[in-house]
Amino acid sequence: MRVMLRAHLDTATTNEGIKSGALTQGMKDLIDKVKPEAAYFGLHEGVRSCWIVFDLKDSTDVPALAWDLFMKYNAEIEVAPVMNAADMQKALGALMSS
Repeated sequence: MRVMLRAHLDTATTNEGIKSGALTQGMKDLIDKVKPEAAYFGLHEGVRSCWIVFDLKDSTDVPALAWDLFMKYNAEIEVAPVMNAADMQKALGALMSS
């Protein structure tokens, strides 16, 4: 299932991670783990944030994916199912035919 993980990362913690290189490595590790179709980084609600869209094989994978974000960056995390444009057209087509 395609999902979007959105994380707000703690400023003080990420400042230290930037200085030490841990933030760069942590984000690389996450990207390598989930192999996203898209990943974006920027500011949201005044804090460093990331949005990562990837295929979640099993919901039981969420705790392991979130662990480092929680523990290393004191992150606030949301994971939600999402659709791309083709998925949305398919879903709307199914609605129209029922």
